[in-house]
This record gives sequence, structure tokens and C-alpha cells, in this order.
Amino acid sequence: MLVGQSTRRATEAAIAYDDVGSRAARDRRTSRRGMRGGLEPPFVGRAAEFRLVKDLFHASAEEGRSRLVSIVGTAGAGKSRLSWEFEKYIDGLADDVRWHRGRCLAYGDGVAYWALAGMVRMRARITEEDHSEAASAKLRETLVGIVQDPEERSFLEPRLAHLLGVAERSAPDKEDLFSAWRIFFERMAAREPVVLLFEDLQWADDGLLDFVEYLLDWSRAHPIFILTLARPELAERRSAWGAGRRDFTSLFLDALAPDEVEELLHGLAPGLPEELRARIVERAEGVPLYAVETVRMLLDRGLLKLSGDRYQPTGPIESLAIPETLQSLDAARLDALEPAERRLLSDAAVLGKTFGRAGLAALSGLAEDELEPFLQSLLRKEILTIQVDPLSPERNQLSFGQDLLRRVAYETLSIRERKTRHLAVAAHLGAGRDGDEEIAAVVAAHYLDAYRAGPSDPDAPSLKAKARTALARAADRAASLASAGEAARYFAQAAELAEEPHERAELLERSGRAATQDGDLEQANEALQEAIDLLEARGERHAAARVSARRAEALRVADRIDEAFALMESAYEALSGGEPDADVALVAAQLARLAYFAGERERAIEAVEVALDMAEALRLPEVLAEALTTKAMLGWRRPHEAEALLREANRVAMSNDFPAAALRAQFNLSGLAMEHSRFRDARSILDEALALARVRGDRSWEAVVLGQLADTLVHLGEWDEAEARCHEVIDEPRERLFPHSLSLIPLIRILFGRGELEQARSVLSQAQPAATSDRQSQAAYLLVEASLFSAVGRTREALATAEQALDQWRALHQFHYVTEALVEAAESAFELDDLERVESLLVTAERFPLVQRRPFLDAQTARLGAKLAARRNEPADEDFDVAARGFRELEMPYWIGVTLIEHAEHLLQSGRADEAEPLLAEAGGIFARLRAEPWSTRVRSAGALTTETASPN
Repeated sequence: MLVGQSTRRATEAAIAYDDVGSRAARDRRTSRRGMRGGLEPPFVGRAAEFRLVKDLFHASAEEGRSRLVSIVGTAGAGKSRLSWEFEKYIDGLADDVRWHRGRCLAYGDGVAYWALAGMVRMRARITEEDHSEAASAKLRETLVGIVQDPEERSFLEPRLAHLLGVAERSAPDKEDLFSAWRIFFERMAAREPVVLLFEDLQWADDGLLDFVEYLLDWSRAHPIFILTLARPELAERRSAWGAGRRDFTSLFLDALAPDEVEELLHGLAPGLPEELRARIVERAEGVPLYAVETVRMLLDRGLLKLSGDRYQPTGPIESLAIPETLQSLDAARLDALEPAERRLLSDAAVLGKTFGRAGLAALSGLAEDELEPFLQSLLRKEILTIQVDPLSPERNQLSFGQDLLRRVAYETLSIRERKTRHLAVAAHLGAGRDGDEEIAAVVAAHYLDAYRAGPSDPDAPSLKAKARTALARAADRAASLASAGEAARYFAQAAELAEEPHERAELLERSGRAATQDGDLEQANEALQEAIDLLEARGERHAAARVSARRAEALRVADRIDEAFALMESAYEALSGGEPDADVALVAAQLARLAYFAGERERAIEAVEVALDMAEALRLPEVLAEALTTKAMLGWRRPHEAEALLREANRVAMSNDFPAAALRAQFNLSGLAMEHSRFRDARSILDEALALARVRGDRSWEAVVLGQLADTLVHLGEWDEAEARCHEVIDEPRERLFPHSLSLIPLIRILFGRGELEQARSVLSQAQPAATSDRQSQAAYLLVEASLFSAVGRTREALATAEQALDQWRALHQFHYVTEALVEAAESAFELDDLERVESLLVTAERFPLVQRRPFLDAQTARLGAKLAARRNEPADEDFDVAARGFRELEMPYWIGVTLIEHAEHLLQSGRADEAEPLLAEAGGIFARLRAEPWSTRVRSAGALTTETASPN
């Protein structure tokens, strides 16, 4: 079948064509250029994989769940063909599907979020030629059509514009950007299923890999189908890619069977002699692309011709030389080209796998109209392909049919030719693009390759400087997108090229700060220590102290609190003699926070006042919010003052877009409410904090908030919901169980209360070890460890551990947990029948200053006092009643039940069964609702005693 140009343009996305020149039309009065269907291999050997991809897509769409399908295979295994068949399938569905495609660039460790930016451009119909104003207008128009809420649009627009490089902005962290990009796709998915196809994922930057995993985690209730194509090298970049995720499927494309390669050849080139087919099948070793490229090579060289509808050799079969490898096969195909075509392909290879005509014209020295005949020839020979998707931002761009062809073409260039061409590409990209910060990493890669091609050449110092500058710009771009890992690597590369010590130290400092943000604390420490050494050698003590503070922050993140505190103290002393600036203010604020967690209260108070003075004077909202929160923690004994400080910290942080500082303030505000036994207030604050953490996609803060929310729910008697909240974090595969041991208390308390000791022990084994130098986490671990010792009968160890926890919580002025520890210690002393120790603990509690007393403490001391009196056969009813009233006012069902059963047992021992019965009935109802079986058993046992007491026998 022959078709004209208009038909070709309408269908060439799905059909390959060959140009057959001008043909006379039927009316003989005109001639038209005709196109014939080109050489296209049949789709064989991948039916099972294709069926699975389709089934998983439909499951995602029907169930409204996100899903990730990762297709991995060696070069030529058929990844692209499988995705193309899937794209055609989606295009043929009756229901609408939002299709997006993005390609990762092969530069260094990847260009930050390039493939994702391509998807957003595709949706907004932004082309490569659109300037910033036009791109921004298209983005705004797209958002109006997708997002109904104007406030939400105002949140999304600057973050999406930042991704596209059409707006200058610096994100405080990944979550700030990830949340907006996620919501963009979720709003589309609310209308129709969304497909995201990421090609060449082995070249993706770490930030993009993080986002794909993040999207799968956070958008699990939306029909977003993610399909990724990668070579096996992806496992070297991300060994745990998709591990443990419920909605992740990995497909590895194995080699085709010999009969499947034969079927492919039959469909591709019918009529091939059996001997030739057998040789191709043997050499292909199951790689479909090898078979296809062999046939194309034979056609290129005129060794195979089409006779009717069958392909025949033009000479003896035994004389046909078939290369042994795919690489040598591609080299043979290039050898068969005209010299001018080979030269043009070598130029194109420097530009990358995909390139535009303008770039090729600039590199080759030919005008675009002079290029066209060569390009058409290369398209006909299927060396190059053209992007024809009308939605793609790369529409009309050219691409190598396979990346191996590009690499073979590149390797034909001499080192000198490569250097010249890399410089030409860097100059072209640097001069011809609006808002070129987005491609800073690409420019940097070309300058770096040019420098490495001639490090001893006379222009090497100049190229080195250009490469260093370009790498620093690439790092700034990555850092602005909160792609800290990429920023750290680019800054480190730039530092390697810096010869002047001060500049090298500055770049190392920036690399270390980015590595700290990325969580690569070993790299951070190395970079920052090298920077410190360089600065100290130059006598720059102030700068060295500033970098030491950065290193202390890395140690704090690594939970090496004591080391961090000592180093921060040293840095502060070195900095404090000069003029106040943002560095000194930040160091003072961090010093105060570290001193608090290190148990150095007085030092913390001194440092926080300095931080507040500087933050106010220099108008540093983030430092101000953090310092206000630390001051509130230091003033925990005065709840009204602490609450006022925390609410102002939250207001400052929220109004200046520092959500992490806001979450810290909100978390501590809920802790203050819990501290004073206002559990309903705490729940309300935590619900708000949880919503903020989830909007910005902050998994770490979400875990912390969920832990404290679960603790609040346990106190309120909502154990099932508390357990469910805990499991929201436990079920996350990549995360630690909780960021710190304090979050384990609610779950372990529930498990103990329900008699599930083995599960409680398993949970505790995943907790942060007590060896941490964070006093708060240390005290929390001791508290849950004491509970476990008590549960398994190691009562003396339980008592000693609980008293140790009691001392640590008192030092931290966390009196809610002081009460928890005191109760744990007293219960162990009762178990040991050490009534003097119980009395000593109660005396200690009674001597607490009024400012340290809490309603929860009062209720517990009344209960423990009544229990002690009952053991000594002294009057106890009044104290039991006081305790029960106190727990009722606090809405603490569990402790109400405990008090009732203990009071009832005392009444039974006193022969007052009739008074015990209503207490047992209420306690039984409470423990049944909580599913606290050990306590229910205890109630039933006491109930049996009432029956025996009532019997005349």
C-alpha cells in the first residue's frame, strides 16, 4: 500500500514508512510522493510480559491504586518495543487515559528530574522552543484545566515552574517539591487513569528515583500506573529498587528462544534462505535487535534485496560476513554509509541520543536545509528516528534508533575531534537557550569532557575553569530542586578542579552541606573535614569554625549528640567574637538545641537567648522559629509561656514557608498538651500536624507524629485506632520502624495490655538502641525496656531500669513520662513485695514542686497509695475513689479499669463482695472494649471470687 504525505503524518507514530519517490496519481495529471510501509519486525516472544503489563494497568485503573512495573533488560532485548506496543494498546482503548513519557539523559549521574520535567511539558504542551513567558502561560492554563482549587493552583504553579526551569526558586527540602508534583498527577488521576513511562531509567538521577518511589508510596489510592525501562545497571545504582513494595512488579526480559528469533525473521524478512536464517539465529543469541540490525545491515550493503514480497541474497550465502556482536554489527552498518552521513552521525553522537536540527547544524557547519537530504537518508535506513508525538516537547527532534549506534559513532572520533565538538556543543547550549539553568548539568558535562580530552593542552586552565563554573551552576540547580545527592556530587567534582585552596574549601563545604541533607553522612564528614583543614592551613579561623558547625550538624543527624555538641560548642566560641551574622545565629540556635538533648540545660538557655537576639535583629525567620521552639522546651515547667512560644514559632514558620520548623513546633505543642494531661487537645494538634506532614510528603515527620498520636489515643482508650496508626509506619518497607524509641511506647503498651509478649519483644528489637547519646530517646528506650523486663518476669531488672528512666526524664523536665517511669518502678516494687521502695517512690513524688505536678501524676499517686494501703490492710477506699475520679476527668479508660479492678480485689479481700460487683462489671466492660485479655481474665477471676463469697458454703 502506498500513501501520501498527509496520511503519513497522521499515522507515522504507529506505522514505519519507506520513501518510494514520486509516483503518478490515478488521474495521471499529477504526481505525488509516496510512502511504503518500512521494515518492521513482528512482536514475538513477549506475549506473556505484554499481557501482564496490560493486566496490571487495568488492575490499577479499576482498583484506583498506584502501581510500578519495572522492565529491565540488556541492550536490544526489546524494552522499547514492549512499551511501544503498550502505548498503541492504550491509544486504542475506548476510555481516556492520561499518557506521559519522559526520557533520562546519559550525562554523569543524570540531570535532575529531566524525565519528569519532560512529562510536565508534554501535559502542558510546552515545546523546546518556548521561552519562559510562553512556557509559564501554558503551565498556568494547564493547571486551570486540571486543578479546581485556586489556592492549590497557587501552591503547585511555582513548584512546577521551578521543575521546568522557568522560575527561580529554592526549595527547603525534597518534600516541598515532591508534594506539589505528586498532587499534579493525583488531580489528573481523579478524572482518568494516568500512565507515566520513564525511559532509560539506568541514567536517572537519584532524586528522580526517590520521586518515583515516593509517588508509589504516597499516591497509593490513585490510579497512577508507572512503567520504567532500564538496563541491568540500574541495580548498581539502586540495589533495593522496589524491594518489599506491595504494588511493585519487576519484569526481566530474558533472551528469546531460537524458534522465537526464527519467527521474528520470518515476519521481518520473509524468504530468507534457511542457511542464512540459521546463521543469524545462532549469532543473535536471543537478542531480537541483533536479528533486526543484521537484516538492516545486509540491506544497507546491497547484500539483500526485496524481490516481490520476499527477500533474497544478491550473492552466495557463504560469502556473507555476519558480525559476531551487536556492537560490531552497528559498526558494519556505519561503514556502509556515505562518508558525509558518517561524519554527520559522529557530530550527532556528541549531542546525545536525541538532538535537534539546530544543534546539529551548529556542530556540523551546515545549514538546516543542507542537512535535510542526509537526514532523510538516515531516516530511511533506520539509523535515525524522528519524534512525531504531537504532545511531546521533543516533537520533530531526531534520535538514534538505539544508543549503541550512538556510542559506536562517537567512538569513531579521535580524542582531538571529540574535544572540538564538545566545546562547540557547550557553546551552542550556553548561548541558545532561554533559562538555561535547567541544562547546566549538560553544559558542565561537555566542558568536563573537553577538558579531560586534553588536560595538558594550552587551553586546559581555561577549560578547567569553565567546567568548574558549569559544575557549580549544575550543583546550584540540583540544590534548588532539593536534589541534595546530585548537588553534593557536582560540588565535589567542581572542588576537584579548583586549584586555589579557599575556593576548593568553599566548594567542599557546599558539597558537605548537600551530603548532610541527603543523609550521606560519611561523605559529608569527609568533605567538611577537608574544607576545615584547608581553611585552618590558611589561617581562616572564622571560616573554619563556620564549617565545623556544619560538620557538627552532620554528627547530630547521625545521632552522635555528644560529639556534635562538643564540636558545635567549639565552633560557637570561635565565631562569637566577631560581628553577628546569619552563620553565628544559626550556630547559636543549633547549639541550644544540641545542649538541650545533651542534658546541658544552662548552656542551652544561654545559647538560645543569643540566637533569638540575632534572629530578631537580622530578620531570620527560620532561625527565629527554631529558637522559639527550643526556648519553649527549656521552659516546659511554665505551660502558658511555653504554649505562647510554640504557637508563635508555628506562626513564623508557616507564614515564611518553613514547614519543617512548623512541624517541630506543632509536635512539641502536642507534647506540651500531653505533658499537662490534655489528651483531647493533643489529638487535635497532632491531626493538624499529620495533615501538614502528608501534604508536603515528609515521611520522617509523618512517622514521628503518628507515634505521638498513637500514644495520645492509647491514653484515650482508643487502642484499635492507635495500633492502626502505628502500623501505618511499621508497614512502610524502607523506613526504620520509628525515627526514635519514644514512638514505640504506645504500640508496646497495647501489646503488653493484650498479652502479646512475643510481638512486643519483636517490636522492641527494632527500636533504636539505648546507646544513643540523645537523652530523650535513651530515656524512652529505658522505659519500654523496663516494661518488657517486667512482662517476662525479670522484675529486679525492671525496677532498676525504670528508676534509671525516671532520673533521665526528670533531668529533661518531661513530667508526663516521669509519671510513666514512676508507675513502672512502683509496679515492679509491688511485684517484689518491696513496700518500702514503693513508699520511697511515693514520697519522692509528693516532694515534687507544685510546678512539676500534673493531674496524671496526682491520679497515679492516689492509686499507688491506695494499693500500698491495701497491702498493709489499711483503709484504701478513699484513695481508690480519688484515683478513679482523676482518671475519669482525664478520659483515661485503661487506668480507670486498672483502678476499679484493684479496688474490687481489695473489697473482696475485705469480704465486701456486693460492693465489688459493680466495679468488676465496669472494669470488665472497659477491658473487653480494649481487647485486653490478661485484664479481662483477672476480672473474671475476681468475679468467681464474688460468687464463692456469696455462696452459703
